Amino acid sequence: MTDPIETWRLTLPCTRAEADRLTGEDDPLWQLDMPPTLTAREPNADRPDDWELSAYFAYKPSEEEIALVRALLPSAAKAKGQLEQLGDEDWVTMSQQGLEPVAAGRFFVHTARHVAEIPTGAVALQIEASRAVGTGGHETTRQCLLMLDRLKRQGARFDHIADIGTGTGLLAFAARHLWPRAYVTASDIDPVSIDISAENAAINRVPIGFRPGAVALCVASGTDHAVIQQRAPYDLVVANILVGPLIELAPALSAILSDGGTLVLAGLLDRQVDAIKTAYWRVGLRLAETSGTEWPCLRLVKRHRIGWRRPLRPRLRTSQPPGDFGTW
Repeated sequence: MTDPIETWRLTLPCTRAEADRLTGEDDPLWQLDMPPTLTAREPNADRPDDWELSAYFAYKPSEEEIALVRALLPSAAKAKGQLEQLGDEDWVTMSQQGLEPVAAGRFFVHTARHVAEIPTGAVALQIEASRAVGTGGHETTRQCLLMLDRLKRQGARFDHIADIGTGTGLLAFAARHLWPRAYVTASDIDPVSIDISAENAAINRVPIGFRPGAVALCVASGTDHAVIQQRAPYDLVVANILVGPLIELAPALSAILSDGGTLVLAGLLDRQVDAIKTAYWRVGLRLAETSGTEWPCLRLVKRHRIGWRRPLRPRLRTSQPPGDFGTW
């Protein structure tokens, strides 16, 4: 008989600003052999700045590991916190069961619990709580939806679209709705995400395949997959991941984007915009628009190559090694 999974949850109070800064890149916590999974929520809508962080460990954390979590939350320095052992349950899914609907432009992202709340005329996308990231609840995903909605309202037309790091498939489904005859490709480094994207496609009646109006799914590290390469160049590429992979993938994303094409990036903090702007300027893209505040969404446009300048050789590798699926 297989031993039950041992799962421990550490709960600490935090501020909303602290929750929004949990990128999981440079802190010593992420150097652990088995770093925890972090989720944050707003327990009381009447106190919008008072949030709560839950850190899920696959073992009982040591005092040193608890201290690493506390170091992320200066406001919780003197808080007692709560450490408890959980049962053998899908605790990642359970932690997301309270997800509230998200309205972003014409889109209304919801779970099955909120079907009755769909506004008249909204484009509803049902994305259940799952092990994949990108349910719509994070501000970066919402800002991407708003950016896509705004592009459509401005009259933009795209025929070949790629969503790199699709998570649950949400942004690929949204783009496919806005440009229903486009060829859409959605990839993720995590095989589980692609399985869940396929499930969500069925729920939302999004066809899977390689024809116009369908979404082609593949597991890929960055752009390193035959499906992604063979369907390039794209006139719209979306990448809502983390700032490290975004910088590492700059040459590869530029290589699959057509001249004059649009690149939508998210997953970074406002203080990281300059680094992204510089990395993509070097590979032929200019920053055209920034939306959002602490978690901005960037729209970049690829400059037209002139005269003797040759295309840049794509770098297909990503700074995320196989098996590293991000932190939120």
